[in-house]
Amino acid sequence: MAKEALLIVDMSNDFVADTGALTVGKPGQDIVPYIIDVATQFLDEEKIVVVAMDAHQPNDPHFELWPPHNVVGTSGQELYGELQDWFKKNEGHKNLIYTPKPNYNAFFKTGLAEKLKDLGVEKVHSVGVCTDICDFLTIAGADAEGFQTAIHRRGVATFTDLGDTMVNHMKTCFHTEIIE
Repeated sequence: MAKEALLIVDMSNDFVADTGALTVGKPGQDIVPYIIDVATQFLDEEKIVVVAMDAHQPNDPHFELWPPHNVVGTSGQELYGELQDWFKKNEGHKNLIYTPKPNYNAFFKTGLAEKLKDLGVEKVHSVGVCTDICDFLTIAGADAEGFQTAIHRRGVATFTDLGDTMVNHMKTCFHTEIIE
C-alpha cells in the first residue's frame, strides 16, 4: 500500500473561532472532532500528518484582498481549540509535521512536496478550511506535484455555498477520491 499523508489545512483561530478575523465559524468548529479522529488514526498507522497553516506578516500584500488574518506570532494563527490540544499532545511525533504557508496552496514555496516525497508519500488527503479556496488549491498543488489525492467531505468546511461544488470539481479535475 502506498504511504499516505493527511494535510490539516488552516484550522486556526482566525479561520474557525467565532471571533476569528476571517472565520468559517460553526461549520469549521463542527469538523474538529472528525479531523482529530482521522489525524489520530493516521499517526497510529504510522502515516504522515501535516498541519499546513497560513503564515502572514503584518504588512502582507495578501491583506489587500482579505482582512488581516493568521499573522505570525498571534493567537489568531494558533490551531483552534481541541486541535491545539491534540497537536501539543502529539508534538514531537516523528510523523507530525508543521508547515507554515504563504499562499492558499500548501505546496507553494513550502518545500512540502519534496519532504513528502522523501518520506515515500504517494497519496495526500485534505481536511480543513476553506473547501473552495485553500483545500481546493492544495489539492490542485498536490496533483501538480504528482500525488494521488483524497478529500474528506466530513472534514472540510467553508463560508460560501460552494463547498460541495468544489469537492465534486476536485474529483472531476484531479481524480480526487471523495471520502464520505
